[in-house]
Amino acid sequence: MKKPYIRKIAAVSKFDVYFVDGKYVRDRLSEEFTNFGQHYRFRFIPKNEFWLDDERTPGEEEFFIDHLLVENHLMAKGLNYDDALARADKVEMKERRKIDFVKKGILPHRPKEEDIKKVHKEFLERYSTDNIQVWIVDGELVRDLYFIDFTEGGHDQVYHFIPPHEVWLDDDLQLKELKYVLLHEVHERRLMAQGWPYPKAHRSSSHIEYYCRHHPRELNANLRQEIEKNK
Repeated sequence: MKKPYIRKIAAVSKFDVYFVDGKYVRDRLSEEFTNFGQHYRFRFIPKNEFWLDDERTPGEEEFFIDHLLVENHLMAKGLNYDDALARADKVEMKERRKIDFVKKGILPHRPKEEDIKKVHKEFLERYSTDNIQVWIVDGELVRDLYFIDFTEGGHDQVYHFIPPHEVWLDDDLQLKELKYVLLHEVHERRLMAQGWPYPKAHRSSSHIEYYCRHHPRELNANLRQEIEKNK
């Protein structure tokens, strides 16, 4: 491959993700390039590519890809770089903390039935089946009782405090975001129930969520399909 490309490492949604020679990029293209980049930050990067510096610590690729998906999406809609960066940083940090939770299996205490009843706020029957129950929950109480970094949503395959076959959506979630987050969670849950590790399942979920955000007419069909496939 021609410089600065080193090797392709992934395909996420419409993007090809490459390790590149960061020093070459900084010397020849932009000294502002650090550990990753996308087109709307660095115009020399093709629109359908994400670049990661090959010199960075291995194992952080998933976090960088999550960051770039958010940053690219927001800047494509016209948000300035600083604001897009701040929001993407929050997503990246959330995923870093979730990985720690999954690896360590942190459980402050086993969930008590009375606590679960307090946490549950609204049962979303239209998105539930015999195999899966979807609940709007008191996000603040979840953070107080179980995991301080719980945001947007989660499911029993990641969070041990969520009862079996349940998906939780934070009551802080904006209504316009609800179905996109739910799609991500039920897709991720289905794959993890089949034995996929969290990082791989999360990447696939980011792919389908990003696709539907750009093809909203396909959201309902994809969501219903994923719900029906959950066991």
